[in-house]
Amino acid sequence: MNKGLVSPRGTIKETNGSIGELIGTLFLSREITHREHLKTTSFSQHMALQNFYDNIIETADSITEAYQGRNGIIDIPFVPNDYTGSIIEVLQELLDYIESIRYTAVPQEDTAIQNLIDESVALFLSTLYKLKQLK
Repeated sequence: MNKGLVSPRGTIKETNGSIGELIGTLFLSREITHREHLKTTSFSQHMALQNFYDNIIETADSITEAYQGRNGIIDIPFVPNDYTGSIIEVLQELLDYIESIRYTAVPQEDTAIQNLIDESVALFLSTLYKLKQLK
């Protein structure tokens, strides 16, 4: 059974863990962080979220272009925002999902594309550090 999108109560919905779902989830993470960026009253949170949403789309674009260069054009589904909780909890859940499907979406031996996925994971981790530690 492949893991999928996390529902509001934290249960896993079944999905096939496709590259399109991975990219769609990165797109969703940008949408969520941009909205949170606009409503926070914390300057450090404001800046950390801005850095995230400015960079995650470039990373998603690089992953998509590399994948399509090797495998052809993909479908990218709209991923609904079923996430609840603080921005830290939501980013952690999104990161957990991405890490859970990365080797289903892209073969582990495809190191060029896996390295690009690593960049997105690093951006999540760096942002989580800033949100948790830099108040």
